[in-house]
Amino acid sequence: MPKVKAPPMAVASADVREKILAKARELFYEQGVRAVGVDLVVERAGVAKTSLYRYFGTKDALVAAFLEREDLDFWKSWDEVAQAHRDDPHGELEAQLCWIGERANQPAYRGCPQINVAAEFPEAAHPARKVAKAHKRELRARLKALAQRLGHPTPDVLAGQLAVLINGAFVSTSIFERDEAVSLLQNAARSLLRSR
Repeated sequence: MPKVKAPPMAVASADVREKILAKARELFYEQGVRAVGVDLVVERAGVAKTSLYRYFGTKDALVAAFLEREDLDFWKSWDEVAQAHRDDPHGELEAQLCWIGERANQPAYRGCPQINVAAEFPEAAHPARKVAKAHKRELRARLKALAQRLGHPTPDVLAGQLAVLINGAFVSTSIFERDEAVSLLQNAARSLLRSR
């Protein structure tokens, strides 16, 4: 069956939306959400302000879309590792902590976007805060499933400990020694597993 091409207007619309979101992601992550206004986003994206409001409605919706995209990227990496180690839960845990540690140890890393935005928006009802909370709940759920596969007697406890460990790494970038995050995460997780 031949592939149907999208109408040129639909492609252009998707391109404009993506351009706005890409620039917002960059600016929000580098400078913080509250520090970046919609005027700067549209200026850097090279689009009209009306385009931003047409595709996102409000700045809050743009912030939520930014976090949703970060969420998708994070879980894509997680799922690739999980798939590569589907029959080896110990190997999966080590590999998950490896890529997370490498991410947290990058010089330009400014922390977990979900944690950063949650800190900027303490209102529980804020759309971005809801995305951040859902992301952290999903992390805990995935860690619990992994703990169950590991045969841990208290998988919810281990999941909570691993979540604290991972989130701690995300906010500790400035205190890591060069290339230290991976070994710290993996060694701490091994200690947790031995202490059951």
